[in-house]
Amino acid sequence: MTSTATSHPAAPHTSTGWNLGDITVHRIDEIELPRQTGPWLLPAATPEVLDQAPWLRPDFADAEVPRLASHAFAIEAGGLRIIVDTGIGNDKPRANPAWNGLDTDFPQRLAAAGFAPESVDLVITTHLHTDHVGWNTRLTDGNWVPTFPNARYLTSRTEWDHWAAAELDEARAQMFRDSVHPVRDAGLYARVPVPDQGRGYEVAPGILLVPAPGHTPGQVAVELLGSDRRALITGDSIHHPVQLSHPHVHSCVDVDPAEAVRTRARLLEHLADTDALLMGTHFPHPTAGTVRRENGHYRLHAEPGTELPAAV
Repeated sequence: MTSTATSHPAAPHTSTGWNLGDITVHRIDEIELPRQTGPWLLPAATPEVLDQAPWLRPDFADAEVPRLASHAFAIEAGGLRIIVDTGIGNDKPRANPAWNGLDTDFPQRLAAAGFAPESVDLVITTHLHTDHVGWNTRLTDGNWVPTFPNARYLTSRTEWDHWAAAELDEARAQMFRDSVHPVRDAGLYARVPVPDQGRGYEVAPGILLVPAPGHTPGQVAVELLGSDRRALITGDSIHHPVQLSHPHVHSCVDVDPAEAVRTRARLLEHLADTDALLMGTHFPHPTAGTVRRENGHYRLHAEPGTELPAAV
């Protein structure tokens, strides 16, 4: 394969993390997404809307547009090493120029945090979109092979079945060919029966897959029940903190925007005015924080995390 790789400088804060007691979460940076991503993805997040939530600046927005990023969360829990979503990936042919043929040092950042690919036990896919499955595989001798050869890859049965029955355009079909089907063909992908309602499905002690439909029919969020604190990893149920102050702001690629709004409302109600952390899969640094009600809206009180030692 001839690469059209785009080289990106190392992103900052690659060893930032949060300690929940017996669960530790590391953020592994891939890239900051281009400035034009925000207006495309969240067209209703206009400068006027951003102005109504001044706390978004400077971390989460500039004067005009929301800022977004791509990263994975690497989790230590009960002796397990878990990765939640795997970003865009290297060497992948993509219709989006910003994602096409990336060449980042993401694997080195992962290993530096103590998550060498062969040591990972579980890979959780919140949903089957291109920027969440890219590092499922890597290019080796012209073939796409699982990046995490000893891991069990998980996604919800509803999500898997939706895309299996869908008529895919070529760009999405390419993503399945290079990032999903090789894992399936290696016998590593498991479809989890996440219930439509209720507490969710526990895939490991303290690790729950929580239904979060709307962006896609079978999307899940990931709830972490640490001994000292809990946290929720959003997937794309909440793309950006502006959706706390304005939950009606939905993504242009939501399959069911109305359902996505209902999901956001439910998740935010679950977190509001507690010490639980909201961890945004596309939130730029500082990435996490607590949800507070303020003047009839929600807002995020950021907690940047600390520099964590590598997992051992």
